[in-house]
Amino acid sequence: MKLGVARVIAVFCLAATSLAASAAPLAEKLAPGTPYYFDSFNAGKQPWEHGQHLNLEEVFKNYQYYEIVLDQNGREMTVNQFIRGNKTGSEKYLILPDGSLRKKM
Repeated sequence: MKLGVARVIAVFCLAATSLAASAAPLAEKLAPGTPYYFDSFNAGKQPWEHGQHLNLEEVFKNYQYYEIVLDQNGREMTVNQFIRGNKTGSEKYLILPDGSLRKKM
């Protein structure tokens, strides 16, 4: 019986560790205040992960691209959409502890 309890505790610890690892703050992956450019953006991914980072040359080749900027505390981000180099939209998202995003109203 004790072995079963130990296994249950171990499973919960591993699950918590893997969830924490997958939901690592974006501030550790992306520098706050720095714009990053991507060819796509999907806020529905859980946990959210950014796609392939584009350099400036690649950005201007694309018809549509997204600029993502984290705030200084790494808990919110601004996503700007560009079409043909012109900003066509901007949305703010809260970064939740599980790594998912919630659109700010």
